[in-house]
Amino acid sequence: MLDLFSQIENPERDEIILLRRQLEEANYQYYVLNAPTMLDYDFDQKLRRLQDLEARHPDMFDPKSPTQHVGSDLHEEKAEKGQQKTKKGFEQVAHRYPMLSLSNTYSREEVEEWMSKLPQGAEVVCELKYDGLSISLWYEHGQLTKALTRGDGVKGDNVLQNIQTIARIPKLIVQDNMPEYVEMRGEVLLPWQAFERLNKEREQDEEPLFANPRNAASGTLKLQDSSEVARRGLDIYLYYMLGDNLPEQTHYDRLQIAKQWGFPISDAVKVCKTVEEVMAYIHYWDIERKNLPVATDGIVLKVNNLALQEELGYTAKSPRWAIAYKFPAEKQLTRLNAITYQVGRTGVVTPVANLEAIQLSGTTVQRATLHNEDFIRQLDIREGDMVWVEKGGEIIPKIIGKEDNSTLPNPTSYYAFPSHCPECGTQLVRIDGEAAWRCPNEATCPPQIKGKIEHYVSRKAMNIEGLGSETIDLLYSQGLLHNIADIYALSQSDIAQQERLGEKSAQNILASIEQSKQIPWARVLFALGIRMVGETTAKKIARRFPSIDQLQWASIEQLTAIEDVGEQIANNIIAYFNDMHNLEIIYRLRQANVQMESTEEEATPQSNVLQGKSIVISGVFAHHSRDEYKAMIEAHGGKNVGSVSKKTSFILAGDNMGPEKRKKAQDLGVEILNEDDFLALIQAL
Repeated sequence: MLDLFSQIENPERDEIILLRRQLEEANYQYYVLNAPTMLDYDFDQKLRRLQDLEARHPDMFDPKSPTQHVGSDLHEEKAEKGQQKTKKGFEQVAHRYPMLSLSNTYSREEVEEWMSKLPQGAEVVCELKYDGLSISLWYEHGQLTKALTRGDGVKGDNVLQNIQTIARIPKLIVQDNMPEYVEMRGEVLLPWQAFERLNKEREQDEEPLFANPRNAASGTLKLQDSSEVARRGLDIYLYYMLGDNLPEQTHYDRLQIAKQWGFPISDAVKVCKTVEEVMAYIHYWDIERKNLPVATDGIVLKVNNLALQEELGYTAKSPRWAIAYKFPAEKQLTRLNAITYQVGRTGVVTPVANLEAIQLSGTTVQRATLHNEDFIRQLDIREGDMVWVEKGGEIIPKIIGKEDNSTLPNPTSYYAFPSHCPECGTQLVRIDGEAAWRCPNEATCPPQIKGKIEHYVSRKAMNIEGLGSETIDLLYSQGLLHNIADIYALSQSDIAQQERLGEKSAQNILASIEQSKQIPWARVLFALGIRMVGETTAKKIARRFPSIDQLQWASIEQLTAIEDVGEQIANNIIAYFNDMHNLEIIYRLRQANVQMESTEEEATPQSNVLQGKSIVISGVFAHHSRDEYKAMIEAHGGKNVGSVSKKTSFILAGDNMGPEKRKKAQDLGVEILNEDDFLALIQAL
């Protein structure tokens, strides 16, 4: 009988081990790599199953089980693709109070059940569940001293310098009733607008796209370059106060006090006394959240009375006095009619799902990215399958799975990624460690050629006006453009004779091409389109190597010594200069008098009058553009920063300066200079 019993029990014990392994891997992908591979719902279902199995097998208790701790986001010498790994990483600090996660529920019946277990008459505070990165802000004597990520719940990474780039976070609070120590818990977010801009930039540079704003916020907060963090535009909402000798005895009242102190607290917080009020709140925000500028994925319910919170206590990883209701993602079932392939400017081949049209979140969806071969094989997707399409965060359509046994009569028997480029027929290659297949034919593959030209003429690169994608496509089809050097061989008749153009357009385009010859070396380097060499990285490389000749012969050791240049970027630079086709293009650009080295004025700072100063630019200017002012600041030894803080030296303000920045500057006593004052300052040598 004992042997029979063991045989019955073994499958469940094996399942415990399997579930633990799956959940730990999902936690790692979600918290550390910011690239989730498992849906939240699936994760929670597996976690519940594991809890049930562990309860039936207490002898298999393990304090390291995912049921006993929160997922960890502790920094372990990792960085976004293309970013150099830090030698030091972030300081890890122990939380004064454990930073736990909330239990999730996906049904209103479970919300009612949770509320039914509370003491009669207990008030519940309803709040929006923001989809971002948890943060804990420490204030000592009113001064912001630490900013810790959740980490493993016991200790977290101190990202104080990056947090200080968020304008809405008060750095110093002067209040008579401010306790000696206050800890504010909250959620760091990347607004939709900033998220879309960031992903568009990454798409242009053919870097992996962030799956959602939460992953983008997490990746941003762990960057080593605070100026890049500031540029991306993080935001924050705070939702809980901790500490000793705190005012008020309810959670809601403490949030109102925090709002008076200047903390960013949501206006959507509401005290509910009945289940009906809670359900009305959920129903309202399930619709209205789609109009918010930031991502939300549910509602958080907290017991209002703080003494009752203490009485209810905690489980190993969650408070019993709070619960999160997750909104169901809007999804539709539709047919995958065909898989087509797009080739980007660096040769990456991206599979695209062409779908039978459906309505999701008020828009028509007919296409969705399939990311790469591994993604398709993981979901076992084939043409003709009925697939589930979800709008990630109500914005980006994505395929999340397929309906079993729901294919066309003769579906593709298996999925085979093309072996050759769909545009030029060149055999594709896959670099070790990368998920993407790539066409190596940079010289003659049409979408790569046109993509490189579009990048070269873009505003942040050579800023050649009039050469949009349609015009480039037209000139390419006429055999007038084969690479970026051909731009400087265009004649007025070449352009004027094209459809929809003419003499005036030709004159304007040629004038802009001529002006591009004055673009400084750092922007030329960015315009060349070397893989992973973005705008900021190009500036840092150009400062170290003030001419293309010096850069061409740089060693991998010299390159990786530059901030933000890792081994992969260095290898891309070396490979670029080992390609004879690229060297021919560089020769022709030289012949056209494109700037291939820094001028003496650029290489040598014009002055040190702004040395050590951090300067914010805001508003619209009359004498120079914002980019020109940024260049002036750097030329005179200053540093451009994106947000106002106590470390800001002054603000260069034009017309229509942002009201929030002006108020922040006034509160912190930061000086505001107009254009004339600034120009007088840098000219007073």
